[in-house]
Amino acid sequence: MPRYRLTLEYDGSAYNGFQAQTDQPTVQGSVEAAITAFCGETVRLAAAGRTDTGVHATGQVISLDLEKAWPAQTVMNALNAHLVGEAIAVLDCEGVEDDWHARFSATGRRYLYRILNRPGPPALDAGRVWHMRKSMDADAMHAAAQALIGLHDFTTFRDVNCQSKSPEKTLDVASVRRVGEEVHLVFEARSFLHRQVRSMTGTLAEVGLGRWTIDDVAAALAARDRAACGPVAPSTGLYLTGVVY
Repeated sequence: MPRYRLTLEYDGSAYNGFQAQTDQPTVQGSVEAAITAFCGETVRLAAAGRTDTGVHATGQVISLDLEKAWPAQTVMNALNAHLVGEAIAVLDCEGVEDDWHARFSATGRRYLYRILNRPGPPALDAGRVWHMRKSMDADAMHAAAQALIGLHDFTTFRDVNCQSKSPEKTLDVASVRRVGEEVHLVFEARSFLHRQVRSMTGTLAEVGLGRWTIDDVAAALAARDRAACGPVAPSTGLYLTGVVY
């Protein structure tokens, strides 16, 4: 069966996460429905990352098999036609080998978290940023984030319902910088624990607001205790921006 790799962009605000659910709108459910509308086939696609409710993507990658070999451009155009009205777009499509898999072939994932740091709330970006009125120190946040880089037991930043077999992960990049009125946090790793990025972001925000010190972040990591985590950042500002293969 021909296998295809597709890159998706979506606004997660209207979806109950990526993974298909029988009674809730999801990104996966909408894309699979578009595939059926296009070619009449019922498929189950695979994704590089199962984003949570409200989380967005500019570079989500999926793979799927079709019974008939279609030109990749036809698949892309047809799905976009059937996704009109959805907050989902197919940005790219190509044929791949049978052993290629969106999730298991990935060697890295990159996330961006956007904090709008100004007194006035967002009008155009409502639901797409975390609004913080009080001025934040992005340099202090970046310095504190460096304590998280490397191989660690990330139990402190792991959701209690995480299904990963181990809390140990290697964080390759943890960067914070100010971009105009926004503070951008970028995290890169082979894989992440459930809500790890949002947990780290919320903790680093405490540093930016002057409530935590750099040493407090290191101590929270070392505690290996979920209770030591700072507030968990909301899903609104989180984006899956790319997957490495």
